[in-house]
Amino acid sequence: MADDPNVPHAPTPPQAAADKPPSATPSEPLKGEVSRTDAPGAGVSAAPVAPSREEPPPPLPANPSAATTAVTNGTSSATGQVTPPASAASAAAVSKPAAPAAEAVASVAPAAPKAAPAAPKPAVSAASAAAAPKAAAPAGAEASATAAAAKAAHAPAAPAPPSGPTDPPPPADAVVPAFIMTLQRVLAGSVTQVSYYVGDWAIIVPVAQLPAVARHLRDAPDAAFDFCSDITATDWPVRKDARFDVVYNLYSTRHRQRVRIKVKVGEQEPVPSMADVWPAANWLEREVWDMFGVNFTGHPDRRRILMPEDWQGFPQRKDYPLEGPGELLMENPIDWLKLRQAREEADIE
Repeated sequence: MADDPNVPHAPTPPQAAADKPPSATPSEPLKGEVSRTDAPGAGVSAAPVAPSREEPPPPLPANPSAATTAVTNGTSSATGQVTPPASAASAAAVSKPAAPAAEAVASVAPAAPKAAPAAPKPAVSAASAAAAPKAAAPAGAEASATAAAAKAAHAPAAPAPPSGPTDPPPPADAVVPAFIMTLQRVLAGSVTQVSYYVGDWAIIVPVAQLPAVARHLRDAPDAAFDFCSDITATDWPVRKDARFDVVYNLYSTRHRQRVRIKVKVGEQEPVPSMADVWPAANWLEREVWDMFGVNFTGHPDRRRILMPEDWQGFPQRKDYPLEGPGELLMENPIDWLKLRQAREEADIE
């Protein structure tokens, strides 16, 4: 009986996966079905397998000596290029059969770059290397000794310590002040030298003429130096007979002019005090005595003004110890008292 499309049919029972044609067979079993692995063709992919393609072997190098390396190494799996030729030792090592796992790793990993071979060093024999320092040592020592001798021969001699300031004379076009010319005319021999430096006039006076010169410069109408602005000293140990230069800086408030009086005295030579001429000299002479030990005589109150009264030595002298007065301390107090009494007696005399 022909099938009538209008008549409903009973549902067809489902077929097993093995009874279906190969093209309709799914890759995985359906739910509720069991895969039969023992059936013919079970587990095999239904997709057609392409035939294996045979590739031609890599070309061999034209150099016969590198043929072994090219055949052994083949091409790089990463770059597809022929690996560079290796040394004979590495070629021999590659020619040996390696483990399968090592071959698989080598076929996947790219070839590591090889470092360029180092330049060959010149061969030096042990005998020449040992003899080189011995031969050069005497020559170097001799050269250094010769250079030292030449340097010592050409080295300039140490200059002698200065014996005092230069006290330059006035230039030819400088006009000597009138009060200096008057002083030279009134007190003959009172000025041994006239100096001019950096715009200031100075006169060098013998210590015996100091009181007369000071009073004249204070009282003379053309001088009128009524103010003693400073008294200082400089130490020149090279000059044994006149070690100190005592300098009086004077100023005239009337004429607005300046002048310096300089006297050269020995270490223990007495210098008359100018405290009765200029009252300011009282404290200024005390400072010079405290720092340099200049022996001012006739001073109304000669004692230390900066250092303690029992201080030993004079700090501004050039021979004063750099470590302080510890080198001058006396262990016996009686010796210190005797030294102090001797100085006081010398001042009185």
